[in-house]
Parts: sequence; C-alpha cells; structure tokens
Amino acid sequence: MSLKYKRPLGRGHWQVQEAKARFSELFRKTRTEGAQRVSHHGKETVVLMAEEDFLSLQRRHARRGSLVDFFAHSPLASTKLDLRRSADHDRPSDI
Repeated sequence: MSLKYKRPLGRGHWQVQEAKARFSELFRKTRTEGAQRVSHHGKETVVLMAEEDFLSLQRRHARRGSLVDFFAHSPLASTKLDLRRSADHDRPSDI
C-alpha cells in the first residue's frame, strides 16, 4: 500500500503527517526559507524555526522587561510632575 501525502497547505505550512514523512525537507526549508508551521487536525499547533531566530526572539523578549522597569529607567524618571487634580468635578450642562 502506497501512502500519498498532500502538498503543503501553502508556503511554510505542513500537516503533521507530511512533516513527519518529509522531515528532512521540512528541516531544509526551515533553514533556507524561515519558520515553518505544522498543523494537527486542521489547527496550527507548532512552529519549527532556526535556532538563531529562536535565540534572537529570546534576547528581544528578555530585553523588554516590565512596564514599571521601562518607566523607572526612562530619561524622564527624575522629572517632577504635578499630578494633582482639580477638586472641581462639575461640568457645565445645557439641560
């Protein structure tokens, strides 16, 4: 019995059965064309990417820090702002 595999779902998209059967090609395409997506039961579940791309994403993510860190290290962190609000809460009304 000969197994027939469908063509990739589109550039960079593979069904899990096809990815398993043609792993060498999937691996090569990942290195030459970029990240490849693999779907299982019609739902994209994993992305195969080159290690240098993965490490680059990790470095970018690690650099970000939290919003608190961002404001704490801002050049404006030492700026004195007057954040007091007016006690007047009424607005004019045309009713």
